[in-house]
Amino acid sequence: MPSLDKCCLPKKVIIYDSTLRDGEQMPGVAFTYSQKLEIARLLSDAGIPQVEAGFPAVSNGEMKAVKDIASLGLTAEVLALARTSKSDIDAALDCDVGMVMLFTSSSDLHLKHKHRSTREKQLEKVTEALEYAKAHGMKFSFSTEDSTRTEFSYLLKMSHMAEELGARRIGISDTTGCILPRAAGHLVKKLSGKLRAPLSVHLHNDFGLALANALACIENGATAVATTVNGIGERAGNVPTEQLAVVLETAYGIDTGIDLTSLTKVCRRVSKISGVEISRNHPWVGANAFRHESGIHVASIIANPATYECLPPETVGGKRELVLGKHSGRIAVLHRLESMGVHVDDSDLKLIVDTVKEMAQEGERIDDGTLLDIVKRCRMAK
Repeated sequence: MPSLDKCCLPKKVIIYDSTLRDGEQMPGVAFTYSQKLEIARLLSDAGIPQVEAGFPAVSNGEMKAVKDIASLGLTAEVLALARTSKSDIDAALDCDVGMVMLFTSSSDLHLKHKHRSTREKQLEKVTEALEYAKAHGMKFSFSTEDSTRTEFSYLLKMSHMAEELGARRIGISDTTGCILPRAAGHLVKKLSGKLRAPLSVHLHNDFGLALANALACIENGATAVATTVNGIGERAGNVPTEQLAVVLETAYGIDTGIDLTSLTKVCRRVSKISGVEISRNHPWVGANAFRHESGIHVASIIANPATYECLPPETVGGKRELVLGKHSGRIAVLHRLESMGVHVDDSDLKLIVDTVKEMAQEGERIDDGTLLDIVKRCRMAK
């Protein structure tokens, strides 16, 4: 794997998983109480350092789930989301979580059409809320919503105010997933250079750039990133937990604390619970991530898997699969037969390979049983 200049990279990046909050905001997804607790345990057991358990102010049921997750004694620190309002803060306080993530809109677009407010009034409201949180001894972070469409001077003013009032972490959000990696890195570098508190980023995937933006932000000073398992979430989703963890640990050499070998199990379980299928070509955990059919590829994989895999499947708890199909060659078919203890001569092998290609071309799946039937038919045809 190509080397990376690591001189300016953080030694550690906190992945705070928001599957139970932003992930659940995906249309059609609604976790039951027991499913929320199961997912929280899965994430914590996988080594996720922080789990965003939910948004307590949403409902009594949500508050109970967040509160009970916080009482599980997980290794992961449990977080909860709250708007900068006293009622939201009170709801979060009642849950006794490790840290409350306070947020508010900052862009003029949101202020005008969502809050029907001005910059000055919004700043006064946020200041009052943060002072209230501080007076109640709450450990909190502070994030702006729609940060990437906010005038920098106002973004800095609001962030600096939150830092002065005791925010443990300052966050920015690309709420509509509209920023490009170079701009994301520039914004983080500019903002982090003027703040003492650690900087986090929450990035959406509308342009398909959430992961790239996350890496650009990390390269320029961000030390915490919001993610969701399989990238689920509103619209096009979020930074996928599994993808960020793998690239940070293996390509960047940055510690995340996450057990990469648990990722396939976690991703597939969350997929089943959420009802959101993992695409077959989804990196690392999709059905085709370590599946090979092309004859040229399979022959090389058998000789040395590194020829067509940058990481072995065991890295993420997956398995390699050599599939027979219309692109298969002699070596692939022979390898499959030998793995089943079936020996054929060269003339049989040629006929078997041709038959495999023809049947696959017609859409048939060539599993072990089908392959054995092909062998029998070819031998009988001689």
